Amino acid sequence: MEAGGGGVAAHRGGSPRWDLKPTGTDARFRGLAAVSRSTAWAAGSKGTVLRTADGGAHWRNVSPPGASGLEFRDVEAFDARRAVALAIGEGEASRLYRTADGGKTWTEAFRNAEPKAFYDCMTFFDRRHGLAMSDPVDGTYRILSTADGGRSWEVLPATGMPAAQEGESAFAASGQCLVSAGPRDVWLATGGAARARVLHSADRGLTWTATDAPIPAGDPARGVFGLAFRDRTHGLAVGGDYRAGEASPRAAAVTRDGGRTWQAAARPVPAYRSGVAWLPHSRTTALAVGPTGTDLTTDAGRSWRTVDAGSYDTVDCAPDLGCWAAGEKGRVARLERR
Repeated sequence: MEAGGGGVAAHRGGSPRWDLKPTGTDARFRGLAAVSRSTAWAAGSKGTVLRTADGGAHWRNVSPPGASGLEFRDVEAFDARRAVALAIGEGEASRLYRTADGGKTWTEAFRNAEPKAFYDCMTFFDRRHGLAMSDPVDGTYRILSTADGGRSWEVLPATGMPAAQEGESAFAASGQCLVSAGPRDVWLATGGAARARVLHSADRGLTWTATDAPIPAGDPARGVFGLAFRDRTHGLAVGGDYRAGEASPRAAAVTRDGGRTWQAAARPVPAYRSGVAWLPHSRTTALAVGPTGTDLTTDAGRSWRTVDAGSYDTVDCAPDLGCWAAGEKGRVARLERR
């Protein structure tokens, strides 16, 4: 365990800890896809995409050719061979790549041609159907849809999308500003405006409703950064102010009605957190991560306690209890128990 925060601190009863898995790179990984305890994908700065198939003992650099100038902020993987990676940025910098052979080859599936669009996050409902979202264009968030596993994408009509607030956007911080649960439900996290909001669609992005979240906003650096839903009803939200040294009070919230209402955590995370994930097969346990540490809840988000001081930007868990975290300076870790 790395001194000063290499792993989630051990507690009685076999509590979890992070075990760092050296990646051999200094890229910052904000995109992460946990396939299993053995297989994971990480996507980050300088066009870097890595894949492990042996629990992090070895990492293969499977970055798309010619992508070194791109910033990958999200990756969604279906298995060890098939994955879709999202590069962010204004105009043509926003792109989607797809691989079906473990990253040996990639196909550019989408390149943004709208100068005002800036894609932040994506999510998949199943192996075929997925969405990607852009910051507002002409007053509304822009949604891309795929029905063929990411091979092709189309912009959905904006008629069912509520108007964005002035200055509102999403944060490409962890690949968790757009998340789904079940075959049709999807949620979008916002910040930067007067109020932080969570938008919900029950029809794969055709129509949306917006609800205020009790996480402070009112500044371009504040709002909801990450969402996690363990089913279509129970969800968690984390965020705060991403600027180092700035206070982030009330930076966690919970919903029990699919996002129609949100309640502030009674004991929130103590600082800005960008990523959050439910532990598989648990109704009450989840992890939140950020540059200053990892927090654990065992009461479904009502209270959080810090269990590690290491820096991570995103966290993701697979059904076989394979949980991974990733962040700056090439940091990727797997959750272990002792």
